[in-house]
Amino acid sequence: MSETIEQKKFIKGKLIHMIYYNEDSMYGVARIRIKETNEITDEKEVVITGLFPMLHEDELYIFYGGFTEHPKYGRQYQVETFQRHVPKTRDGLVQYLSSDLFSGIGKKIAESIVDSLGENAINKVMKDPACLEGIPKLSEAKAKKLHESLLEHQGLEQVMIRLSEFGFGPQLSMKIYKTYQQETLDIIETNPYQMIHDIEGIGFRRADELGKSIGLEGKHPERIRAACLFCLQELSLQEGHVYLEYDVLINHVQELLNDRQIIDEADISRELIALYEEDKLILDRERIYLHSLYFAEKGLVTNIKRILAQTEYNDSFSVDAFYKALGDLEERLEIEYATSQKEAIQKALSSPLMVLTGGPGTGKTTVTKGIVELYAELNGVSLNVKDYSKENPFPIMLAAPTGRAAKRMSEATGLPAFTIHRLLGWKGEGGFEKDEDNPIKAKLLIVDEVSMVDVWLANQLFKSLPDHIQVVLVGDEDQLPSVGPGQVLKDLIDSNVIPLTQLVDIYRQAEGSAIIQLAHSIKAGETPENLTDPTSDTRFFPCSQAQIQKVVKQVCENALKKGYTQKDIQVLAPIYRGSAGIEQLNKDLQELFNPKNEQRRQLAHGEVIYRTGDKVLQLVNNPDENVFNGDIGEIVSIFYAKENTEKEDQLVVSFEGQEVVYYRQDFNQITHAYCTSIHKAQGSEFPIVVLPVVRGYYRMLRRNLIYTAITRSRDYLIMCGEKPAFHLAVEKKVDTNRNTMLKQKLQQELLETLPPYEGEENIAK
Repeated sequence: MSETIEQKKFIKGKLIHMIYYNEDSMYGVARIRIKETNEITDEKEVVITGLFPMLHEDELYIFYGGFTEHPKYGRQYQVETFQRHVPKTRDGLVQYLSSDLFSGIGKKIAESIVDSLGENAINKVMKDPACLEGIPKLSEAKAKKLHESLLEHQGLEQVMIRLSEFGFGPQLSMKIYKTYQQETLDIIETNPYQMIHDIEGIGFRRADELGKSIGLEGKHPERIRAACLFCLQELSLQEGHVYLEYDVLINHVQELLNDRQIIDEADISRELIALYEEDKLILDRERIYLHSLYFAEKGLVTNIKRILAQTEYNDSFSVDAFYKALGDLEERLEIEYATSQKEAIQKALSSPLMVLTGGPGTGKTTVTKGIVELYAELNGVSLNVKDYSKENPFPIMLAAPTGRAAKRMSEATGLPAFTIHRLLGWKGEGGFEKDEDNPIKAKLLIVDEVSMVDVWLANQLFKSLPDHIQVVLVGDEDQLPSVGPGQVLKDLIDSNVIPLTQLVDIYRQAEGSAIIQLAHSIKAGETPENLTDPTSDTRFFPCSQAQIQKVVKQVCENALKKGYTQKDIQVLAPIYRGSAGIEQLNKDLQELFNPKNEQRRQLAHGEVIYRTGDKVLQLVNNPDENVFNGDIGEIVSIFYAKENTEKEDQLVVSFEGQEVVYYRQDFNQITHAYCTSIHKAQGSEFPIVVLPVVRGYYRMLRRNLIYTAITRSRDYLIMCGEKPAFHLAVEKKVDTNRNTMLKQKLQQELLETLPPYEGEENIAK
């Protein structure tokens, strides 16, 4: 028995039969006949579960792990690592190599291989197949096939064992192996920092531990370069910067490497220049960019300039024609547009590109509908989508970053609306169908919730626009900025070179709304004195952080009693952990909205229990199923592994009637949605919003966060918590300016070449 086997708990045995196996995830369940073990058991057979390749009946395996008790399936052996048992004696090796696993290798050839290469023959062949040259009766083709088969049968085990020595668990090890295959060990042992960019879940610290174990430490160039790229990428993604200033990046790299006394600025600067020369980043004066962000910003400026250069819309209709059509529309809709709204519609229809912005209740939706209706009237366009075909497509397109925001656009206008990703034909890793060579087919494009659009998506959208199109960008600049890098809406507004309409007046349909009034007070940095006074559509229940769980549950329970459903009620919180965090509130609210009973099936995923009827949130974009980050659905069915042909547990989630199947490996794509983060609620609107605000949220309390949460409420806003915490959030206007050059580049490009727009004179001065 080997030293490894003596030290670790193991079961050695042969396959009786595979109970279940998923080739994509490599998760399997199998029954094994035990040949040898150091576990305390007298069982002759055992069910094993875990991550391993498809097992073969003729092979002997060693599984390392331990016994567990499954609540449904009973006693099982949970596999952590494994390896095929390879004989060490001459006769054992000959028998192994001449088995059915290696076609074309008979006993005589196997004997020749073992006699020539010795008892370490298998490792020698795997490392260098050239060692097989000169073996009698072994052709080049058979030698190649033997090498490939050994890699197939032994490679994964070697990788898994090696990775376990570095502290990697089986799931992460399998993810690494599936990414690099037979190159895994070579990459780990030569440049482990590559995994930072290729493997989700591996950061710099983990890779650096591997690097040090193979001598990549201190001032090693690979280590410093990896740190530079890691800091650049992390700060771009976490803080939304499009570029980093030189000094800032130097400081972050030194802190990350924790070798300030050893690694000085010159060392890092040298490697930054090397990365630039290798075309792995962009150096622009004192600004350092990731490639994708530099060219996204540059491309966005180029295409905005191209769209603005169109002149055919300046005199496309007379003022008289506009006001006649507007009057007819007002009469038909039985409304009266305010002066600022009329001006907004007129500017949108006479400009190639316009930004429309304003807070809640200022009429952005009303203006959007007016733009669509008058565009159709003035251009002789039918708004009946059935009048069009693939060859003659509908000329008006509506889009938004999220499915819920697109749905609101569709409800407001009566026209189809799409997510931006769907509009552009996003195919996941396959990229986008629409681009400069295959633009979208539209004459008018209106995009809502533009504050959520990052510079990557904005660039893809604008480069996919045809030359002759009018574009209206709608958004609220006081909401949270995009999750991804950039601050596109803010930069477009601040540039003063894009036609802009800012709606500031609250119109009569919103005058009686305390929600709207509160939102505008927050926008101005003011906390109303009467915040805790009940109104027709707001309530504030004072309570401590320790009472939040109880109060939130009571508020939701009362809403249910009044006839509202779980779909109508949305709890929003800014943090995930703690007694008043999203995770705990979801557990409490699940027991209120969807408690355990005999009629509801359920499945456990880690510490989370999913039940039929649960409200869930999609966490990642899945273009194949047409569901996107932020979409909310309901679990309508649960199927257990023994009930379906795939032999795997399944959740079926309905997103507005569209059903999507999730297998166990997909469960991390969803989470409960009774309570969600305020960021995830952007672009959505709910009949009732419940908003806890306590000092325990201190790190996240700021004005634009509270403002965004409040403006998600359509009919009723219920706040609970500590008034001082609310006041603190309103006062705290964090400088959210991100490092971008979009504003400056737009000014530089457009002021030199295009006719001036209103406000341009101030920039020139």
